[in-house]
Parts: sequence; structure tokens; C-alpha cells
Amino acid sequence: MGSIEGIEIKINLALKKTSKHIMEEFDTIIIGSGAGGLATALCLARAGQKVLVLEQHYVPGGWSHSFTINGQRFSPGVHYMGLVEEGHTTNDLYKGLGIANDLVFFRMNKNGYDHCIINDKKFDLPAGTKNLEASLIKQFPKEEKNIKEYLHLIVKVNEELQLIPTLKGFWQNITVPFRTKHFGKFALFTLKRVIDWHIKDPMLKAVLNSQCGDHGLPPNRASFPVHCSAMNHYLEGGFYPMGGGGGIVKAMTSKIKSHGGLVRTQQSVSKILVKNNKAFGVELADGTQIFAKNVVSNADPSTTYLNLIGEENISKKLNKKLSKTKYSVTSLILFLTLDMDVTKAGIDSGNIWRFQDENIDQHFETLTKGDILSGDEFPALFFSCSTLKDPTSFNGRYYNFEAVTYVDYDSFKQFEGMDDYHCPEYLKFKERIIEKFMNSIEKMIPNAKQHIAQVELGTPKTNQFYINATRGNVYGTEKTLNQVGPFVYKFKTEIDNLYLCGSSTLSHGVTGATYSGVETAARILGCTKNDLLIEDANQKLRIYDAEDETTWPEWINVKRSDKVRTFKEIVNT
Repeated sequence: MGSIEGIEIKINLALKKTSKHIMEEFDTIIIGSGAGGLATALCLARAGQKVLVLEQHYVPGGWSHSFTINGQRFSPGVHYMGLVEEGHTTNDLYKGLGIANDLVFFRMNKNGYDHCIINDKKFDLPAGTKNLEASLIKQFPKEEKNIKEYLHLIVKVNEELQLIPTLKGFWQNITVPFRTKHFGKFALFTLKRVIDWHIKDPMLKAVLNSQCGDHGLPPNRASFPVHCSAMNHYLEGGFYPMGGGGGIVKAMTSKIKSHGGLVRTQQSVSKILVKNNKAFGVELADGTQIFAKNVVSNADPSTTYLNLIGEENISKKLNKKLSKTKYSVTSLILFLTLDMDVTKAGIDSGNIWRFQDENIDQHFETLTKGDILSGDEFPALFFSCSTLKDPTSFNGRYYNFEAVTYVDYDSFKQFEGMDDYHCPEYLKFKERIIEKFMNSIEKMIPNAKQHIAQVELGTPKTNQFYINATRGNVYGTEKTLNQVGPFVYKFKTEIDNLYLCGSSTLSHGVTGATYSGVETAARILGCTKNDLLIEDANQKLRIYDAEDETTWPEWINVKRSDKVRTFKEIVNT
């Protein structure tokens, strides 16, 4: 497979071909095959509905998909997941959906599933709250009391956040202020405000704020409860799915098909059909109309309501909300293959958050409002080796990486409105960005530039093309105080038979989006989320250590050996 740009051009040509106009009817049509859309489809198909998933990309998965460049696999949106072990929520989710047996996860470095590098000083975030607490106290002994109190607060706020939806009846609800006192005290404050109250050392603040990239907002704008949720998600460690994000997508699509559901790719929806305030189907880009009793959109709200529904079909109140809605940052993603043993440079299965200094707020400001071509490096980036996180992907020679930094969509406004933005100026723009990425990477892997096997860059334009996200956003709506909790977009819309799922509803991330799909299916079926997550003692998630071969079953060794042998045969021919 060629470069990202070459793939885009081929897809554009394919989409221009007309499809057969066949009259079809379904119980539910889902637009978009991200984690939320696939979860909705799986739950509905398992409940007996005739379900159709339509995806405009050439592979399903949305941000969860994987793709290959010259045989090397990359996953642009899935870099790690949390709460995967037995008894934790992600584990329960996949067992409840009936796909746990089809998944394998690798436990990332337990001593540092995340590494935080600030001004070239490295801090490791180990798995386990007590381990993290001990590690931070060792490095910041004067902050011992503050560290314990802050980590306790993170856990308590998250516990209370999860408790609120489960409270039922008059007496339980009347006791909400007592049951959720930590959440209530800090819910309306930013991350910066709360951490400033608890932590004094600027470097320690930066370490504790390093994961704010998981929700895409700087500490001075991030909702504290959202950050608690993200941080708590990883407190017990990071895990990576075998096959990358595509491994999860494959498990979900296979299960959907086993229940009679359909997943069609390269199917671009141009319109949601509405009459008398009722959605009754969709129209594809080629004019084909497909009908359904329900329509679910996994697209973001602006794409759904303004592009697919049309302003004329929505209320003034909704239109006003849309006009005020802000979307998350977009991203630059470097897809890199190195022909060298990167473990000799100290690279392991843990992710790296790299910052020039401890002023994370200023770094976000520079990245999202400054000139992204200026300077020799990006002030902040995320860097991760998928080959070390998924040992079955190693061919004996090459190591694959994804490096990510956040930017504002307007950084690419000069290429807006073009019929084909793949012009010489755009390619030159990309070359400069790749150079900046590599300058930073060489600080972590000396002489990396001399060992590049291949490198490609995904830009906000790429995100917009493949994901069809408003302004190329990566997390749906911005997770600020006025756009989370009671202010999110609802699953059931003001248009009858039309529903939403995805990152702008319940939550973002793979797990959050998946839960949103379950909730949407529950609204359609008139039941609860728990009714759809079916307990099955025969479902079990397999988890192995990415860096400890003694934990691997024989089939992993065989799979890895086969990959090495196949690669050698290709090279020799």
C-alpha cells in the first residue's frame, strides 16, 4: 500500500463510480463505523434487528481503524487503553458485548506505561495507584502529603462520577450531596485551579498534568472531572490490543456479521432522509436511498445536523447550540518506521509524553495558536512504539512508531477550499513538519534520521478526509466545563427515530465511545445498558505482558516466528 496521499486519491476516484440503486429497508442504519457506531450495531443485531452500518472510508473503525504502509501497520487513534484486567470496566464491557474471546491485550511496561520527559528529565508512571504514589514521593519527597491527597481525590471524584448515574429513587437522589461530596466540591473548576490548590512544585504539576493530551485540553481549560476520569482510566496500567485498534474493530464487525448485520465501506452518506420531523433513511452520495425505522449517526453533531439533516429541519434552539459548540483540537500524526534496534536507545512498550519544559499551558497555546512551522521542534508531543506494545507485529527488523502533537485546524486554512489540496505547497508544508518531528525524536533516539525506512504524515486535512470530522477534531466536542455532563449532546435527538452516539455524547476515547453506542442501542430498544451487556462465564479476555516472553502462550511465539520468516522471504526475493 502506498502513501496516505496516494490512498486518498484512489478513494476519491472510487467514490465517483455510481452504485446500483437497490430498494432496501432495515430496522436501523448506523452512519459511521467508529467504536460507538459498531457498539450500537452489535447490540441491535444481537437483539434481532436488521442492521446496516455505512462507512465512507475503505475500512471500518473510524479513529479505531488500523492501516498499513508497505506492510507496516499503524493505528492513528488507539495508542493504549486502561481498566482492561479482570474485574475492571473495560474488561466487563468486552465480555458483556460477547467479543472478549476474540481479543488479546498486551500489558505495557508496568514500571512505566507512560513516561513523561520534561526538559530532558524523565519521570515514569508505573501501574497501580500505590506504585505511582511511591514513585512520585521518591522524586518529590517534600510533596508527600500533597501527592497522597491529590491521588486520593482523583480516585474519589471518579468513583462519585460513576456513582451518579446509578442512583435511583427519591432517597438515593436526596443523598447525592453526601454521596458525591468530592465531585460536588471540585466539579465546576478547571484542572489547573484544583492542582494549584493541592500541589506546589511546578515540575510535579507538569508530571501529573502530562496526560491531559488524552482529552486534548491544557490544564487551564480542562474540566477537572474529565481529567480525573482520564487519569483514573490508566491508574492500573496501560494495555494495547493485538492488531492495534484494528483488532478491536475486527472483533466487533465479525460479531455484528455473525448476528446478520451488514457493514459496508466506501458508502458516503450525503443526507439523512427526514419527513414530518421523522428520520426514515439515508441517501448516499450516488443518489441511492436506503430506508430504516431508525437512523443512528456516529458523526459529530455539526456534521449530523448541519450537513446531513440541514438547518431547515432543526429547531432554532438546536441551531443556536450548534453555533456555540466548540470542537476539540485536531492533530498532526507522524507514522514512522525505523530500521534499527530502538531498545538500545531505551525505548520500551511505554508511551512517551515529551515537553520542552513544565509550562504545559503555554505549549498548548503555542501549538494551537502559533505558527506550526516556526522553531526546530514541537514543544510537546506524544511518542509510542506499536511494535513493542504488540510483539506479534515485529518482523525481526523494523519498529513502527506514531508521534502525535495537537494543532488548530486553521493552521492548514491556506489549503481550504481546494478541489485537491495535494499541491506542491502542501507537500512542502508536510516536509517541514516531518523535519520538526524528527528533530524531537532524535533527542530520544539518537541518529534516528539515518535509519528511517519510511515516514508519512497525517494532517488535519487527512483527519477530515478519512474521519469526516468537523475541523478534523480528534475527541468530538471540546471537553470544557460547559460541554460535558448535562451539556453533552443527547442520544435521542429532537427528530423522531434519529439518534446520536460517539465522542460528543457520553464520553471520548475507545471505551467511552463504545459505551455511548451501548447507551444509544438501549434507547432504541427501550431497555437499559445493563440489559445489553450480557454476562457470559465463557467470555474471557486474554492478557499477556508485552515485554515478558514467559507470559506468552506458544501460539504467540509461532505467530511472531511466522512473521519474521515471511519478512525474510520477502527480503530475499
